[in-house]
Amino acid sequence: MKTSRRATKIAGTLIIVGMIAGALSVVPVLEEPNYLNLIPAHKTQILVGAVCQFLMIPAYIGFALYLYPILRMENEALSLGFLGFRLVAATFHFMGVIFLPLFLVLGQEYAQAGTSGTSHLETLGELLRTARDLVNHVAVIISLSLGDFLFFCILYRSRLIPRRLSVWGITGVGLATLASFLVLLRLTDVVTPLYLAINAPLALQSLVLAMWLITKGFGTKTLTRGHRHDGRRD
Repeated sequence: MKTSRRATKIAGTLIIVGMIAGALSVVPVLEEPNYLNLIPAHKTQILVGAVCQFLMIPAYIGFALYLYPILRMENEALSLGFLGFRLVAATFHFMGVIFLPLFLVLGQEYAQAGTSGTSHLETLGELLRTARDLVNHVAVIISLSLGDFLFFCILYRSRLIPRRLSVWGITGVGLATLASFLVLLRLTDVVTPLYLAINAPLALQSLVLAMWLITKGFGTKTLTRGHRHDGRRD
């Protein structure tokens, strides 16, 4: 029981670490209309964004790894799916990290090109910016959402946390997936009130879940309810 309590505390802490790193990974300069001109002067901002996005990878994977032994006792298939989707999301996250240094190269080339011969660099910049948005806000989010849906299904069925919190998570996951498809279909941009509002419920739920895991952990009765004394599942 001490092991599971320690695991939930660490998992809750990793949620907060991931949220802070995610907020710091935002690179405002890339959202400016003339971002290619601004990149050389904002090199530090881009590098900080890359480092912070990289820190999200161990936070997301660690969260799944610490909870996997507990979740596996409740449903092995769903817990494997949850862990698998987290690994897929981490792979896309790493792609997003790689994109950011490419902007530094592009910005340097744009500065050296002067006022002529920059149209191809502007086209390449838009392609790179669109690719980064699709990776970070479509591929990553959908992968995480699929895994988190399985995660909250386990929690709902096992009652390891209050069911209202699991339902809140499932609803938030659905809204986050919707927001990703809106970005994919070019019906909204990433930095818009609509996109942020749709993702707000899941962000708030993640914070509440983190505090719950840190302060209360999983219910002690439900951890043993589904298992016989001889170690076999009911």
